[in-house]
Amino acid sequence: MTVTSRREFLKLSGIGSAGVAAAGLGGLGFNLAFASQGAARRKLEGTKQTASICPYCAVGCGTLVSAKKNSQTGTTELVNIEGNPDSPISTGSLCPKGAATFQLAVNPLRVTKVMHRSPSATDWDKETWTREKAMDRITELYAKTRDATFVEKNAAGKVINQTTGIFALGGATNDNEENYLIMKVNRMMGVVRIENQARI
Repeated sequence: MTVTSRREFLKLSGIGSAGVAAAGLGGLGFNLAFASQGAARRKLEGTKQTASICPYCAVGCGTLVSAKKNSQTGTTELVNIEGNPDSPISTGSLCPKGAATFQLAVNPLRVTKVMHRSPSATDWDKETWTREKAMDRITELYAKTRDATFVEKNAAGKVINQTTGIFALGGATNDNEENYLIMKVNRMMGVVRIENQARI
């Protein structure tokens, strides 16, 4: 009984068949490289490409976001997100999460409305809540938590003016100015546990 290795099995099955098919089409005069380049061009034909940055981690890999105007609705829609070969950081490469950014942005399951579930409720309320109402609620809870956990002096009588009931976590794709404001506002409120997702 002969044992076939995984590599040999792949050669004998799909990959081998694909190679034979490619060789056969090449023998018939088809230029497969030209065809694949043409398909790639048609996919992005008529789109506007904008350089951006992957939203997931602190590496900051460059992406190219392609958008196209929908002739039926008149709205501009995303059609593709891929690595930016001009990026000095990633030179066009993306990790699996970065490569799936398009699926995050264009996804029918993505939540686009503010959702709130009242205490003891079983259903989410997404019809009456607006962004403004949500921000007001966040502000209310922030102030309430700060007042409830604020400590002016420690056991030795030293002034510390801090609250340990709030933890501030910045995002990896915040720019320096945004992170500076996050830090200053939280320090002003007495928050001492301030971290950034880029360091975790």
